Amino acid sequence: MGRYTGPRLKKMRALGVELPGLSRKSIAKRPHKPGEHGQKTQRPKDYKLRLLEKQKLRFNYGVSERQMRRIVREAMKSKTLTDDKIIELLERRLDNVVFRGGFAPTIPAARQLVNHKHIKVNNKRVNIASYRVKVGDVIQPREKSMKLEPIQVALLDGPQLNHPEWLEFDESSTSIRILGLPNADAVPFPLEMSLVIEFYSRLL
Repeated sequence: MGRYTGPRLKKMRALGVELPGLSRKSIAKRPHKPGEHGQKTQRPKDYKLRLLEKQKLRFNYGVSERQMRRIVREAMKSKTLTDDKIIELLERRLDNVVFRGGFAPTIPAARQLVNHKHIKVNNKRVNIASYRVKVGDVIQPREKSMKLEPIQVALLDGPQLNHPEWLEFDESSTSIRILGLPNADAVPFPLEMSLVIEFYSRLL
């Protein structure tokens, strides 16, 4: 299954949660699921509960199912707690860091900036959205790219989310520095990580 490119608000309504990485829009006006029977309340079965939780991660961070399985497999082999490691690997993606740093309104917009070589890591252009940043890395838009409307609007409006503790924003140089590694608490929406791990433990 590839990366989702359909209606973002509709997907958030289906999952019942606002995903800041996917869209700036809110489901507050129509919090029920889309469709004719969306307002009917029905407790989902165990499998669907696990499925919905892992879909939250997939759609917020904009990763394919294959990428997600690869990340979970790597996390399970790690000496770090699996739930912490999964979130760490997702949060360290360059497209997510550009979004969390406030250079783009959403992760899809950040991914486009990265793919078009508008972002530098340690003064070198990087065009791989899945590139993993490391502690000490400095990320910033190219000087010529600072005039781009998406970056200007994002900086003017301010980040959708507060800068996390593991990122430091330098206003004078319009850059962000990686201070540490994120853990499961870095997820910017309600999530039951145990259900995500249970979903994949049966598949991997």
